[in-house]
Amino acid sequence: MTGPIKLPNTKLFINNEWVDSQCKRTFNTVNPYTEEVICSVTEGDKEDVDIAVIAARKALEEGPWGSMSTSDRSALMMKLADLIEKNKDYLSKLESTDNGKPLSSASGYDLDQSIKTIRYYAGCADKIHGKSIQLSQDYTCYTRHEPIGVVGVITPWNFPLMIMCWKIGPALAAGCTIIAKQSEITPLTALALCELIKEAGFPPGVFNLIPGFGPTVGNAISHHMDIDAVSFTGSNRTGRLITEASAKSNLKKITLELGGKSPNIVFGDVDLDIAVKGARDALYPNSGQSCCAGSRLYVHESIYKEFLGKFVESVKSLKLGDPFDKSTDQGPVASKEHFDRVMSFIQRGKDEGAHVLLGGKRHGNKGFFVEPTIFTNVQESMAICKHEIFGPVICVIPFSDTKQLIHDCNNTEYSLAAGVWTNNLSTALNVANRLKAGSVWVNDYSVVDVRIPFGDHGGFGKDLSTYAVDQFIAIKALTINHKICK
Repeated sequence: MTGPIKLPNTKLFINNEWVDSQCKRTFNTVNPYTEEVICSVTEGDKEDVDIAVIAARKALEEGPWGSMSTSDRSALMMKLADLIEKNKDYLSKLESTDNGKPLSSASGYDLDQSIKTIRYYAGCADKIHGKSIQLSQDYTCYTRHEPIGVVGVITPWNFPLMIMCWKIGPALAAGCTIIAKQSEITPLTALALCELIKEAGFPPGVFNLIPGFGPTVGNAISHHMDIDAVSFTGSNRTGRLITEASAKSNLKKITLELGGKSPNIVFGDVDLDIAVKGARDALYPNSGQSCCAGSRLYVHESIYKEFLGKFVESVKSLKLGDPFDKSTDQGPVASKEHFDRVMSFIQRGKDEGAHVLLGGKRHGNKGFFVEPTIFTNVQESMAICKHEIFGPVICVIPFSDTKQLIHDCNNTEYSLAAGVWTNNLSTALNVANRLKAGSVWVNDYSVVDVRIPFGDHGGFGKDLSTYAVDQFIAIKALTINHKICK
């Protein structure tokens, strides 16, 4: 791995200024490859959220942001995208250092997607408009699409910068102001983003970042009476807490993109080599730390044995190691806490009678590496089949009856994604239409694009596409009786 890289300012970012927290505490962020502390970061708390909300409200209602034309807003966002692109190499290295993902992935996927996302929503900013409604000759009615207000953004550690851009892109396009909290595990690229937001020329108070922890900063954002909406990506458990907080405070609008235990289905008529590679790439990139990872692999019994043999060999070929090495396929998981969680699930799978066909252990003596792991002899009731592990662990399950398959796939608290592999279009559409999933990919997996909506199969909104802008819009109907107007 290369030597130390330049670090961003590690204080709170409020009103375009770097400030100390009210509580005067800090926390460490750790390199998951070396297990060494990268730096200390200022820890925010409820009082800091209160200060940031005041700044965001002022920027929205009194500052230039609230009165800015949509074309000027778009231009600022385009400039931000250009700055992210200009600093792509630096941000990629910072992301890889803080998160542990291979540098090739950080650069070739995370940063590329971040840039595309901000540019896409910059293009949306001046295309947000209402419509006229014809009532009668005496009335004029039209709708206005206004920013919903001050928005709380809470993002996870698996794709730190990319998902932050997923959230702030549509919020800024809609004209909102933002209070953001990045995961305490991976705070560095969000802090670097603040520098670029200021450099791009965004007015003070438009974007504010409070590093810290869920029970303090996240809880304060979720309960705050002057925050109008919260957009969150993370676990189902935390999603429930945010929903409860909204109900107990001001019934703020919430957008939730939660966990997954996504089924990936391989029928017997596929090209085995293509499906094997597709199934491997559906789970193991980013060390399995993806909410839509295809962690339940259902394979038709007619090809199960042959498929499994090829799949094991394909997974064996993955190289674990230094994230900065171009040949590395899998880095460490993001933290010691998460390493322990993944290993506990592996042990629980063994205890419940599942068979470890490959992996199942720590890789090496340094870094939070988990071997790519394949479980067989898995029952639907087992913890490794029911719960999101969020690591390089897959359950491979044979099936024969499609009706029972659909039942098993849908018998979960998760509803984020699914995959179907078949050469029969009728089978593909029939199964895809019956799966309870917000995204279904046929003969591919994890095709994520800013133009395609992404989120759970439910009523908590979407990230990406123009649907995401809707989460940050308040629709006002204006009706004028002009018979008495002069």
